[in-house]
Amino acid sequence: MLIALGVGAFKMLHKDVGSMVEHWVNALGLDPGNHYVNAAVGKAWHVTPEQIRKLGLGGLLYSGLFFTEGMGLWLRKRWGEWATIIITSTLLPLEVYEIYRHLTWIRVAILLINVGIVIYLIWRIRTAEARP
Repeated sequence: MLIALGVGAFKMLHKDVGSMVEHWVNALGLDPGNHYVNAAVGKAWHVTPEQIRKLGLGGLLYSGLFFTEGMGLWLRKRWGEWATIIITSTLLPLEVYEIYRHLTWIRVAILLINVGIVIYLIWRIRTAEARP
């Protein structure tokens, strides 16, 4: 799906995103008066080519990372396990930023759960390395 997101973003690079979103709202029979639909259409009108380029590159980058991680785990390689830890850890700063922007107990709980998962994964690899 991330590959499709990246390729799709690059295909929209030189198109009018606002018009495309309005077309899909009408084609899907969504209520244009709905607050969320209206907000999405409004944001689509302000999307810049640079934002589309970043979205495409991000999608392709993450798809490559997940493919590499998956192959490492599938082949039962230690680097695949470490790749899982690194990829999981890359989202922690984003979660901290979101807590800084708008503090909620749910966001704090999600952050603590994810930190716990990373610590657990590191512990599992370390204890597996220590065994003969």
